Amino acid sequence: MKMKRVGFIYDDVFLKHETPLWHPESKERLVVVTEAVRGSGLADKLVREKPDLAGPDDIAMVHDREYVEKMAHFVGYYDPDTYVSSDSYRAALYAAGAVMKAVRMIKEGRIERAFCAVRPPGHHAERDRAMGFCIFNNVAIGARTAQKLGFKKVFIADFDVHHGNGTQQAFYEDPGVFYFSTHQYPFYPGTGSEAERGAGDGEGATYNVPMASGSGVKQYLRIYQDILPPVMQRFGPDIVLVSAGYDIYTGDPLAAINVSKEGIRAMVDGILSGAGDAPSVFVLEGGYDLEALGELVKITVEELLNYSL
Repeated sequence: MKMKRVGFIYDDVFLKHETPLWHPESKERLVVVTEAVRGSGLADKLVREKPDLAGPDDIAMVHDREYVEKMAHFVGYYDPDTYVSSDSYRAALYAAGAVMKAVRMIKEGRIERAFCAVRPPGHHAERDRAMGFCIFNNVAIGARTAQKLGFKKVFIADFDVHHGNGTQQAFYEDPGVFYFSTHQYPFYPGTGSEAERGAGDGEGATYNVPMASGSGVKQYLRIYQDILPPVMQRFGPDIVLVSAGYDIYTGDPLAAINVSKEGIRAMVDGILSGAGDAPSVFVLEGGYDLEALGELVKITVEELLNYSL
């Protein structure tokens, strides 16, 4: 079995995004992730890199410049869920820069796959506002970077338990970016119905699969092993970006989707099967069970290393 070159993008700058003690999106999330990867022996098999610092022009590929300028100086509660500390803006620039770095490394032929262990997460951030713990939309900025580098067809798969409203918004009329999401519904943020399929030239390039509370492994594997791979293959992506939200795990405190650890492994395999020869970048979104999160990311990294057609 041919081992794929897999990048692991991380920096301690992400720990400087401080949130209140009660907040589930804590720096401990990345502490357990990095400890799990190092403790498993996987770290030596990875191409470990630090992220690049994204600039305001990079962020403006997705977000309004006025919003970017506002966040450069904002401290406090942006909304009841989203807290911004004095170092959050810089951490958010590096989080977006991590995905940009992974895409560039793929374009340069240095790696075939990557995992970006970043925070703050991104898929809720809309063009002109932060929400849902997210400041800048890391995956969307990565997708725009991919387009600039010549990847004509970008596929985004989002398995976070919450719908990625910001990512959908960014590409709703863009036929070159296919957005596929499974998410608990109805649930925060309220978007992601089956009827939302894209608009204009992008009609048909958005595919939402709402999941009922209590859905589990059987339902998710039907989607990720039977439905998603043919959808990906029909689109024919040049690169695949994944919003990897581990709040679908059965023990997560913020949701009611019951996917097991081995279920997540099988989901990752389904995504890689659909990707075929296309490179892929997985980006951390949600996941708030600190006892399980490190193991779930380790499982994902194992599959990125080992999967072959």
